[in-house]
Amino acid sequence: MSDHPVNGLDDVVHQRVRLGILAVTQEARRVEFGFLRETLGLTAGNLSQHLAVLERAGLVDIEKGYEGRRPRTWVRLTKAGGTALREELAALKALIRQLES
Repeated sequence: MSDHPVNGLDDVVHQRVRLGILAVTQEARRVEFGFLRETLGLTAGNLSQHLAVLERAGLVDIEKGYEGRRPRTWVRLTKAGGTALREELAALKALIRQLES
């Protein structure tokens, strides 16, 4: 495989919505599903599908519970998720450096 920076991009992480989920979640200890849905401008079904991909990859943990009587879903970045996000950002920076030189 070529050492071109584009080869360092992770297909699971790089997708726009999933990168957004990881970025928003990285900024907090945990994020409520509704906040993610509104912040990223997604439908509940679309967000659920992307969260399932990230959860299967071990990049986020999903916690279901109640706040009072209302069911809630919270998303938390795993250690692997934080690492994947940092690596994706590093690959993007390397790609930008190459394109700007």
